[in-house]
Amino acid sequence: MAVPKRKQSNARTGTRRAHDHKTPPQLHYCPQCSTAVPSHVICPNCGYYMGRIVVEPEE
Repeated sequence: MAVPKRKQSNARTGTRRAHDHKTPPQLHYCPQCSTAVPSHVICPNCGYYMGRIVVEPEE
């Protein structure tokens, strides 16, 4: 079985993990009410998704 001959340095480990950080959620603005909502989610304010009403908004 293949085993590393030397310990991997902290710099090499950090270089490999450079892209493992968390990213903030991408928000888009609803074209109907201009509320910031995550992508591919029904707008909780007006109930629209993909240009049509999906859920009746609660008054």
